[in-house]
Amino acid sequence: MKTLVLTSETGFAHDPPPDNPERVDRLRAVMAAIEPIDGIDRAEARPVEREALLRVHTPAHIEHMERSSPAAGHAQLAWDTHMSPGSLEAARAAAGAAVQAVDAVIDGTAEAAFCACRPPGHHAEPDQAMGFCLFNSVAVAAKHAVDARGLKRVAIVDFDVHHGNGTQTVAASDPRLFFASIHQGWIYPGTGAAHETGAHDNIVNVPVPGGTAGPAWREAIETAILPRVAAFAPDILLVSAGFDAHAADPLAGLALTEEDFAWVGRRLAETARARAGSRLVCVLEGGYDCPALEASVRGFVRALQAA
Repeated sequence: MKTLVLTSETGFAHDPPPDNPERVDRLRAVMAAIEPIDGIDRAEARPVEREALLRVHTPAHIEHMERSSPAAGHAQLAWDTHMSPGSLEAARAAAGAAVQAVDAVIDGTAEAAFCACRPPGHHAEPDQAMGFCLFNSVAVAAKHAVDARGLKRVAIVDFDVHHGNGTQTVAASDPRLFFASIHQGWIYPGTGAAHETGAHDNIVNVPVPGGTAGPAWREAIETAILPRVAAFAPDILLVSAGFDAHAADPLAGLALTEEDFAWVGRRLAETARARAGSRLVCVLEGGYDCPALEASVRGFVRALQAA
């Protein structure tokens, strides 16, 4: 697939306290992963427009983020979520990258896009920052696709090791959206049970036990998620691409390898080509062991490109 990578220098200015796993080194690892890949287009992300944020987040939440942005030091939004002086602009750029990526694949300048931005977004609820996330970039992109670009159906697949609770909240009440998540069961944030199916039966949750390795994880995606994506017949496929299910990651307990992430990149690209008009947008979420993150992102993006 013709692949576009979007990133933002603002991501290096989002600098939580030193003990926070969502640290600047993550973006350095991701950029090191992408740098040697030939044949991809690259672009600097533009900040998201307020109108796009308001399709997902309440005015009170956006204003709280703006008021909380510190001139120096750190502001704590939740027990695990902090802002530094550069965080607000980084979060705006991360959401903006996802919107920009949707426009690129709709307009045909790319078939696949990877948003290599931080902070992540899939835990952010419409009215709450949490789980290292300030704005929910993939949800903002989904709403942009239907409300601003006129697409009828948007599918979102989340393979981060943690359940994308914020994205599920947004999708569950909107029949134009479909959300599927495979994640380790009963770790943070404690949501994502199989019985959570949404008001329109448009939610699929596949919690897997700690210790799950590649073969079982791949089978679950093949049997429980990809057929539902195909049946939904989306106009575009969005992906919350978290790499913290890697065996080396310190925040969870699955046992994937970089080869598993290359596999899921290929299968998602094949699905987008066959079922979503060759429109695929992937948004970076978690991944907290930097060597594992670098290897996993490199394999994933190369798989998108090769599909």
